[in-house]
Amino acid sequence: MAPGKRGRISAAITVVCAICAVGVLAIPGGALAAPAPDPGPSGPPASVTVPDPVADAAPATNAELETVRKQLDELYHDAAVATDAYNAAEELAEQQSTEIVGLAKRIVAGQEKLAELKERAGAAARAQYRMGGLPPEAQLMLSNDPRQFLDGAGRILQGERATDKTIADLQQTQDDLELYAKDAAAGWDRLEANRKAKDRAKKQVEKRISAARELESQLAEEEKERLAALERRAAARAQSAWVDTGILDGLSGTATAEGKKAVAYATAQLGKPYEWGAEGPATFDCSGLTSQAWAAAGTPIPRTSQEQWRQLTKVDPADMRPGDLIIYNSDASHVAMYVGDGTMVHSPRPGRTVTLAGAGSMPILGVVRPGA
Repeated sequence: MAPGKRGRISAAITVVCAICAVGVLAIPGGALAAPAPDPGPSGPPASVTVPDPVADAAPATNAELETVRKQLDELYHDAAVATDAYNAAEELAEQQSTEIVGLAKRIVAGQEKLAELKERAGAAARAQYRMGGLPPEAQLMLSNDPRQFLDGAGRILQGERATDKTIADLQQTQDDLELYAKDAAAGWDRLEANRKAKDRAKKQVEKRISAARELESQLAEEEKERLAALERRAAARAQSAWVDTGILDGLSGTATAEGKKAVAYATAQLGKPYEWGAEGPATFDCSGLTSQAWAAAGTPIPRTSQEQWRQLTKVDPADMRPGDLIIYNSDASHVAMYVGDGTMVHSPRPGRTVTLAGAGSMPILGVVRPGA
């Protein structure tokens, strides 16, 4: 291939391939995986010869643009997986922080109770000291009024029982405080580990998006238009193949009142930009849009597409109705909301906005129904 623009595109694809060969953060079974090793310093591998930037600038061929399209799909897919990992870590961090705050409140309350119990125990000890510690028989012999003694003995017995309970409460409170302290320390350790996992996921997202933007920057405006046309044709082919299965012929389910509210919320966001990790109101990622739509309908659902797939009720795509969530890709890395007539609304990827698209324009993993 001649050097120049076509050569630069080829070199960019080679670099992207090297980046894509590096593992991406995933959440197998809900756990945050360790990051893959960094591929090394930025820039093309040593084996790649950087072309002359002033040489021939022949436009990229359709075959080259198709390669670019597939590489962009892979990069944005990897970014979506890492975004799910980031969102999961963010959600978990919020839960862990809430738990730590709750433990801190228990510790404060326990310390106050402990101080009160110590004061009561001290008062009981001082009262016993004032009585001289004499056994009841000796106190009876020294008493001028046996009736008064018996009344006093009853009060002493009650006091002893109260003291015993105070001591038991004191021990239990001390045990509780030790447990709370251990739980809080463990919570801080988990929170710190989760913060590191979130930072790793963030770096993965940014690395993939940066590589995709670098690849796109190598294209002239005319090539970008042709690339967009290739993307539309690929989506149209996938949608046509999905419709040709006859799936729409059997779809007759109507949305519930909550489903209508969720659809209304999602479609009201049309045109708003995609932003990874965002839940609105100005920007959204894919699962941020669906989770906020159902929250607006009064039904909270998990934050990430992977957890939406794992936790929500699965339904046969042939029984799909507006408001249901369509999960895409074998790793559940993308989610959209079905709005009817073979159409879904979703927040696609960086550089795009919330939009309507064919529900079958991407590989469907399955369908889930909130509130089922």
